[in-house]
Amino acid sequence: MNHGLRACIDDLARAGKLTRIKDEVSPDLEMAEIQRRAYAQGAPALLFERVTGTPFPCVANLFGTKERATYIFRHTLDLVRQAVLIKADPAAFLKGVPAGLLKDPLLYMRLPMAGLTSLPKKVSPSRAPVMRCKTTLSQLPAIKSWPMDGGPYVTLPQVLSQDPDRPGPMNVNVGMYRVQIAGNSFVPDHEMGLHYQIHRGIGVHHTKAAARGEPLRVSVLVGGHPAHTVAAVMPLPEGLSELVFAGMLAGRRFRYAMDQGHMIGAEADFCIVGTITGETKPEGPFGDHLGYYSLTHDFPLMKVEAVYHRPDAIWPFTVVGRPPQEDTTFGELIHEITGPMVPVSLPGVSALHAVDAAGVHPLLLAVGSERYTPYKSSNDTGPQELLTQASAILGFNQCSLAKYLLIIDGKDTQAPSIDDTAQFLTHVLERIDLSRDLHFHTRTTMDTLDYSGEGLNQGSKLVIAATGNPRRRLTSVVPPSLNLPLQFKDPRLAMPGILLVNGPQFRNHGDGSIDVLTAHLADQNLDGVALIVVCDDSEFCSRSLNNFLWVTFTRSNPSHDCHGVRSFTRFKHWGCEGPLVIDARLKPHHAPPLIEDPAVTQRVDEMCRKGGSLHGIIE
Repeated sequence: MNHGLRACIDDLARAGKLTRIKDEVSPDLEMAEIQRRAYAQGAPALLFERVTGTPFPCVANLFGTKERATYIFRHTLDLVRQAVLIKADPAAFLKGVPAGLLKDPLLYMRLPMAGLTSLPKKVSPSRAPVMRCKTTLSQLPAIKSWPMDGGPYVTLPQVLSQDPDRPGPMNVNVGMYRVQIAGNSFVPDHEMGLHYQIHRGIGVHHTKAAARGEPLRVSVLVGGHPAHTVAAVMPLPEGLSELVFAGMLAGRRFRYAMDQGHMIGAEADFCIVGTITGETKPEGPFGDHLGYYSLTHDFPLMKVEAVYHRPDAIWPFTVVGRPPQEDTTFGELIHEITGPMVPVSLPGVSALHAVDAAGVHPLLLAVGSERYTPYKSSNDTGPQELLTQASAILGFNQCSLAKYLLIIDGKDTQAPSIDDTAQFLTHVLERIDLSRDLHFHTRTTMDTLDYSGEGLNQGSKLVIAATGNPRRRLTSVVPPSLNLPLQFKDPRLAMPGILLVNGPQFRNHGDGSIDVLTAHLADQNLDGVALIVVCDDSEFCSRSLNNFLWVTFTRSNPSHDCHGVRSFTRFKHWGCEGPLVIDARLKPHHAPPLIEDPAVTQRVDEMCRKGGSLHGIIE
């Protein structure tokens, strides 16, 4: 009996949530173009039955909508939410029992045993479906998503490593790190690239293995129950194993087998096993979730020992690119399941929201609370505890990769929902004291995928803390008296209080162009403007909130690109008396943005026309 991906596909097909594509399609850019359109149009999941160059069918868009993801986990999602809440805060669970009992008493009867019945289960290799067949890397679907990609990638991997000091299923890290299976200088069928970023669990295991003078054994699982894929991206409470979570969300214990020290996901569709040492090779480029290419850099080399697959194996894939994409659904699931952990893990903080349209890590919103001096109004003192909470946030799991952190006091009047980015920005800009409330962290780490900094993993952060009553009324029109220097033009509003201006082509940070702008604006009336963004195309940026967020926060490094009208430095604190100015022009050190191949786009257009294999499925 199939308890994995094929069973999920059959279930979706019966519910009318999956479409089969019978004509042969190419994994070289073509399938990715189809997937992007399917996601954008809310199409069903897609099963590609014939893929050029491989005997394996492929499935995409499984998580293309939140509704479909919820449907896949309809029998277990409520249980998992409650289990994560219990792990994060047992007292909160006890306080919530009476209401929960009235709503769903059976759910609470299942909870006490949920952890025990979700423990990983060891099986013999002979009972592991994934080990019944073997293949090679060159026989796997060679899916390439963007024209400049360095080769085909595994885009939905579950990379499993054991703690070398404490091997076993309860000390396993499962992460979704991208895997390049061919291209560059990799020896065909014997080597592949494993790209993991800073602050990742596998890095701890790799370091321990190196200290012991041993290679790190790694298993790359592909497929299996969709719950296993979600487990690979889920930030979990300390002590809650990803394999236990995977079993709980799947409603079935995670089965594993051991093979020469490797842990094999018994019910995965594919399992690639091998080792990594200190050896590296160039990996990339790769079109990534910030909407640009990750460029070629040296990353760990994985020596491949075997590629296993089950007889009925199906290869799942997704496409990464400028948000929103299918991984947006992962973010929504993470937010829904782990939201209760935030107040427990970060006292005083009630909510966090990584803004998907801004590339996730570049912009993080937070709702905190001012409790230090309840006998004073927050307008008297400015942000205080919010700054303490901001420091804690920047040390919390993947929040450490945030570049811009905007935090407000949830007790302020008219505090917006954290999910409403436009209202949140308005709330901040109405209240911020730009001479006081900007707090920089310079020469620090940055997301590996973000090229706005000084080098790989090198950049800065800006905390913007705003509290109290509004101090300005944001303008809804471009100030009629606005006068710009000669090289700056086409002023537009992104939203109230945010002015977009086309600047000259960026040459270097010392070219003085922004200084010319700020000096020119110093004596002008800009009372209703809190933020000015200098960009390359103000019409594009003003076209939608998503365009503004993407350009502003992916193309700027706070320490280098934040300027101000009538700025000053006083006792090492930087501020400005006029609007904050962010230079979000493309710069020579930035990675190129992702652009489709016109010839592939034309081919897919033809497939979508009447009589084509995609007609009636996507446009």
